[in-house]
Amino acid sequence: MSSTLQIKTRFKEADREVEQPVSPTGQYFNSKKLSICVLGVLESEVPIHIDISGTMKLLQDVFLPINSRFSSIMVHDKKGVKQWKRVKVDLQEHIHVPNVPDGLSMESYDDIFDKYLTKIAMEQMPQDRPLWELHLTKYPTSKAAGHCIFKLHHALGDGFSLMGALLSCLQRADDPSLPLTFPSLQPSSEPRNIPKAIPGCVPRTLSTIYNTTCDFSWSVLKSSLIADDKTPIRSNCGAVELQPVRISTVALSLDLIKQIKTELGATINDVLTGIVFLGTRLYMQATGKQFGSSQSTALVLLNTRNINGYKSLDEMLKPDSRTKWGNQFAFLHVGLPELSDNLSSDPLEFISEAQEIIHRNKNSLAVYLTGQSLDTIRKCKGSEAAAEYIHTTLKNSSMTVSNMIGPVEQMSLANHPCKGLYFMVVGVPQSLTITILSYMRTLRIAVGVERGHIDVQKFNSCIEHAFQLIYKAAMKGARV
Repeated sequence: MSSTLQIKTRFKEADREVEQPVSPTGQYFNSKKLSICVLGVLESEVPIHIDISGTMKLLQDVFLPINSRFSSIMVHDKKGVKQWKRVKVDLQEHIHVPNVPDGLSMESYDDIFDKYLTKIAMEQMPQDRPLWELHLTKYPTSKAAGHCIFKLHHALGDGFSLMGALLSCLQRADDPSLPLTFPSLQPSSEPRNIPKAIPGCVPRTLSTIYNTTCDFSWSVLKSSLIADDKTPIRSNCGAVELQPVRISTVALSLDLIKQIKTELGATINDVLTGIVFLGTRLYMQATGKQFGSSQSTALVLLNTRNINGYKSLDEMLKPDSRTKWGNQFAFLHVGLPELSDNLSSDPLEFISEAQEIIHRNKNSLAVYLTGQSLDTIRKCKGSEAAAEYIHTTLKNSSMTVSNMIGPVEQMSLANHPCKGLYFMVVGVPQSLTITILSYMRTLRIAVGVERGHIDVQKFNSCIEHAFQLIYKAAMKGARV
């Protein structure tokens, strides 16, 4: 069964100055130590003809009413606590249209877009105006006839919230009156080729205590004392978040991923995590065989709302809603499986290990305890100390993996059909960030790397090779 989404927007508050407290996570992500943003990139199927006045009208009528935070800045109250304060928005300050010469080669336009994406990824958000921007590139590239790039500060909300906001600005290209539908999140009913994470003979309570103790202890150590090895995916240089980045993408068939999922009795998330881990290890080993077993940890982002699919903005904006707007996620430390010399023997082990770790997490309270620990640090030492803790957690690991679902149908923005869609988290103190988003039966894996340290084209090739290895192994099992 596909999930559906029908979003309608309206003003939630009068057009006046209103102050609301900034959530703890919002304070962490916009602090002296951290400034993390999300880039949402829409690839237009046709040249972008919308002018500034038309863009301003779209933002004024559709985007700003979604949430008061899009019309607010962060300020400190008399007690020094950060608040969202409503301000008058000068839309011209938020719209950017780069001026590029006509008649250049496609390779030149690709290079210009690549450098422009790097530029806006590295720029800090001005704190004297609402924390978002819109960039329109009206020149063609090999991927699209034009691009619409939303830059949104992570303090505004997490991927779930921001994706819901973005989708509310878009319509179904075939029939705007119909709701968007999304791929099913349900796993296959019975795993066949991958063992269950928790033996049935172990009492659930004891298993929960054991898993919680191990996972939470490991998380604390990784967030404070133990850092990953310096490897081809981790430069370990100081202030890596200030280094230039390069963003590229790999496209995989969602239908083929589902075939693997069905055969293995896994989830799409299990399969994707296994592909990313295997591809990463292939890249590391291609750089040097000794890196196939180096200590490397991924932070996998989990949506803590415990719901399936997106909800209406009306429901997300309710104060007591369990789907409420904001940053409702947690980090899960996952060690990258080692890569043996005889990889071809069983590449499915990478999915097996990913599934075991993720399923074990469902029988562990480590994520809850980690959140409570962070809140204790904030209450005792302040939000800046908590932000420092998160910064160290990210810096000590090698990569972050984030996965979201997108619509099955093609969407359009102001009558511009959207050919492709992906997102990237920037400002993270890591050399490698991977995000995954489905759209129109295609999975787009976006890879953000530290320039000069990771060869992104070679890395992408390793991801594609990992997919082929896993697909062939899964289909071979289906024929047996």
